[in-house]
Amino acid sequence: MIREDRFLISRRPYAVDLSSLKVGEPTESGHYWAMVNAVWFRRHSRGHGDARRIVTVACTGTLRNLQGSKPVDARAFLAAYTDGRYGGDCQGRWDGENYWGAQKPEVIEQHLELLRPMLERYPAAPAGWDGWWRF
Repeated sequence: MIREDRFLISRRPYAVDLSSLKVGEPTESGHYWAMVNAVWFRRHSRGHGDARRIVTVACTGTLRNLQGSKPVDARAFLAAYTDGRYGGDCQGRWDGENYWGAQKPEVIEQHLELLRPMLERYPAAPAGWDGWWRF
């Protein structure tokens, strides 16, 4: 991934929590599953027919990848993460009106604590998150 200082939604950037790196045990082939927590903005279509409109949504989830060597930190993980075909694994999404994601009330509350102010401050990354990373 490439670190950029400027936010451009067309580049589909992510802000990451650099302290959230998790690395699994090596697979039989010696590779490691690793992940970091991430947030991002995307455009979504809401409504149907003539009432259809495009809205900006705030998302929370993870970026995960199978890596050839064990990453020493989140920056090393991101530097080795070169295949963006699948993007982030979204676990919660807020469009200012509707929430999609978790079913447990406490997880929904955690997500909305992060996503509501994030969407209000669009396009700023939340405080403490390192933005913006893109493929």
